Amino acid sequence: MRLNFAFGVFISIASLLSAQEEAADAPKMTPKEDAMEQLFSERESTEALEKAILSARKLGVPEQAILESKFLFHIDRAEDAEIAKMLPELVKQGENFKLSDSQIFGSEDDWHAIVEYARAIAALQKGEKQAFKKHITEAFWLSPSQGAAFAPHIQRLRLMDAMKEVELDKQRKYLNTLNAESTSLETIMADKKGTMLHFWSPWSPECEATLADFLITSELLTKNEIGVASLLPEASEKVNAAAKAMLVATGKSITGHWMLDAEKLPLSTQLKVQTVPTVVLLDSEGKVVYNGHPGNEEFWGLLDKLNPEIKRPEMREE
Repeated sequence: MRLNFAFGVFISIASLLSAQEEAADAPKMTPKEDAMEQLFSERESTEALEKAILSARKLGVPEQAILESKFLFHIDRAEDAEIAKMLPELVKQGENFKLSDSQIFGSEDDWHAIVEYARAIAALQKGEKQAFKKHITEAFWLSPSQGAAFAPHIQRLRLMDAMKEVELDKQRKYLNTLNAESTSLETIMADKKGTMLHFWSPWSPECEATLADFLITSELLTKNEIGVASLLPEASEKVNAAAKAMLVATGKSITGHWMLDAEKLPLSTQLKVQTVPTVVLLDSEGKVVYNGHPGNEEFWGLLDKLNPEIKRPEMREE
């Protein structure tokens, strides 16, 4: 399960749901008000959102509010490509911004800030670092209170810049969690189109909840010439034993290499891993092409570039 993108003061699903609960004893809503509520609470799928938008339009919900709901939908799902596609609509609506039509913004500058934010994302998608810096800075200037929303993208850009300098020791061996043998990165990467390093912990609630999904991913990548190595960043016998017990308890066939990170100059430190789960994708030469959450669409897009045969599988429902 991917963690939702925290978007500062724009809005949060939790606050929306809380507002709905508080309104439970309020007078019955009009059809238009009901459509508006559905518009901003829909997170099931793009198709469901489009259905909610169609209903809202029929009942006279302003286009500005509809655009705001679409923007939040893609923010919540961390869909940067979709946010970039919205740029022309956001720019056009900004020319006719009405504070009275807004459901989430307190000023016109807040709207112009998300326009600059979308411009920054579009630049990031194209690899235009200076343009990204220019637009994200302008977004900060227009709406400092939304800074928490902009910071993750800046951090990500800096992280990937740092990854360009990483040179991994492919000869170094790591202890296998399941059988106590030692395996080197060179062995894992041999004759592969790429390699995925998966950092996890048996004590992480998210890692535990998504383990079954990861096993599906691991099997898929292994079948499609991508090396897979899962590493425990905490080098201790206790965590290693807990990890082994968790894997055995699944009762499933375990593919890939499951290893304990080194105590001295661990991979997790070299690759600046700060949270789990994190995946680092290497190309066939061992260069880092991705470092982030395994649920991100960018990760799956880069896997497709390494091997077009890889298609993101349907994961089990919680």
